[in-house]
Amino acid sequence: MGPATVVIDGLGSGMYSAGIPVVLIVLGILFSFGLAGGFADINMGLYGIGFAAVGMLSTLGITLATDAYGPIADNAGGNAEMAHLPPEVRERTDALDALGNTTAATGKGFAIGSAALTAMALMVSFIEVAKSWIGRFADANPDGVFLGLTRDNAISMGIIDFVERFDIHILNPLLLCGLFLGAMAAFVFCAMTMKAVGRAAGAVVNEVRRQFREIAGIMEGTAKPDYAQCVSIVTASAQREMVLPSALAILIPVVTGLVLGVAGLVGLLAGALSSGFVLATMLNNAGGAWDNAKKYIEKGNLGGKKLPDGSKNPVHGAAVIGDTVGDPCKDTSGPSLNILIKLMSMVAIVFAPVIIKYSPIIQGWLGLVNK
Repeated sequence: MGPATVVIDGLGSGMYSAGIPVVLIVLGILFSFGLAGGFADINMGLYGIGFAAVGMLSTLGITLATDAYGPIADNAGGNAEMAHLPPEVRERTDALDALGNTTAATGKGFAIGSAALTAMALMVSFIEVAKSWIGRFADANPDGVFLGLTRDNAISMGIIDFVERFDIHILNPLLLCGLFLGAMAAFVFCAMTMKAVGRAAGAVVNEVRRQFREIAGIMEGTAKPDYAQCVSIVTASAQREMVLPSALAILIPVVTGLVLGVAGLVGLLAGALSSGFVLATMLNNAGGAWDNAKKYIEKGNLGGKKLPDGSKNPVHGAAVIGDTVGDPCKDTSGPSLNILIKLMSMVAIVFAPVIIKYSPIIQGWLGLVNK
């Protein structure tokens, strides 16, 4: 019924697809926590979640294989077209490419699922690192106390004691602010990567137009276009455009930790984890659905690429627009979110001593309450 309905239905399919993975991850967390004895001893339960994360990461071999299958089939189709092979070859590679979109979505689902469990384990690691640094700072003080804790008190604190000490609960406005910032970070990060794809595509379009103007005979086949220049534009753009998203992933945990303290930082990590997981699943599967919808039509369904009179089929045109929307979703923004989730957790661990030492000072300047 047109490009608008294709985009709407693709978004709806992607949103629906987030349901089952989220339920499965929730069940995985509950079972791994409970079977390890977490409801009797929280430390053992968190240990069990860490093992579950390692279990998902152990499938890396098959995950990489399913991810690589799609691009290989896609490139095979491109090679067949450039080599002017018979049409049936392209039909076969398109069928394989359609299967590759599904396997790629599955592989990306495994990646973001393992990232969710890994990030939860890393949050526990942050607490342990924070306890260790509180003990070190207490040793360095003349009175042997830091944040009201001695070295022995800090190291012997359990997770429940740490949570109570730093008010890590949902009613703490600092943690709630961190939750909102974490959820926002996932969407802003996606926006940056998606717009980066748009800018790179625009630069390539301008270069192609320039070559059509300045190199005579391209359309007639008597002259070859400058492929290297397009490749150079895309490569340089890919590297340049990733500077700002990378800086965002590094700076947000540090700034949030310094301003909102430990509670705000834990909220940030939790917000990025929850929103990033759902958003990545939606983008990955919506993009794959749009791509496969186009291939479904190109196989001859719904009128195929061309109508009987030889004119272009508007149904195929609408599907092409949907596929164009889906490419940055499934190939850029969606897969990058699992990196964001894990990177923010690692940054929090690395900068834990800075946050532990200076956040009380900064919060004192800002008038924020902190125990």
